[in-house]
Amino acid sequence: MQFGCCCSLDQAEAAKAAGFDFIECTVRSLTPEVDEFAPIQAAYAASPLPVKAFNVFLPGDLKITGPAVDWPAVETYVDEALRRVHLIGARKVVFGSGGARNIPAGFSSAEADAQLQRFLMIVAMVAEPLGITVVIEPLNKLESNVINSVPAGVVLAEAVGSPSVQVLADLYHMMMDGEDLENVRTHAQWIKHIHVADSGRFAPGSGEYPYAEFFAMLHAIGYDGLISVECRWRNFEEEAADAVTFLQKTWAAG
Repeated sequence: MQFGCCCSLDQAEAAKAAGFDFIECTVRSLTPEVDEFAPIQAAYAASPLPVKAFNVFLPGDLKITGPAVDWPAVETYVDEALRRVHLIGARKVVFGSGGARNIPAGFSSAEADAQLQRFLMIVAMVAEPLGITVVIEPLNKLESNVINSVPAGVVLAEAVGSPSVQVLADLYHMMMDGEDLENVRTHAQWIKHIHVADSGRFAPGSGEYPYAEFFAMLHAIGYDGLISVECRWRNFEEEAADAVTFLQKTWAAG
């Protein structure tokens, strides 16, 4: 199993020293609104660890639900952002983006669902020919008011009907909302990426989350994708190596 770290390029060397296999950076760091991409691409090419995934797909002010969605702007952004992800060499993009997807107060949830489907169909049309998989990230209810569970993500992915739109399971968000880990087994065919953190959203191994159970579930479904740590580090250089060791040992024991 390959374990990665959600971090910036500036932390890639430290992540490598800690034993991580890859890093997961933000789509926003590719700044799709900037015409000159060459320096950004060169910086990524020089990374000491491969960048295998990207998160923070959308800026919070690029709304995809509500009464004022600018669809031409959304299409332009998605096209350029995914093209740049492809040029970097990553093939996985996480769609969390709570700020962009949260449904405005008083807005129809049914209409918002239709907008989310429309957005992901736009994404699929761009992602599929590029060989990119976009995974829907269910967020806990304190962070988002839509797509709060693995089953909810699956319903949306099924509605889109593209192999380029799949689902992510995030141990932190599942635990925050008390979601049944059995949902991972039930929807195994849709789970194409994993995020982990421990209680308090701190480093794996520092809290009380049921990693042994979660990893046993992933073993049971034959999960062979990537696992990224997305957490708050108290001190990255001091904690990262211990987190990697904890993940490796727990996975091996599964």
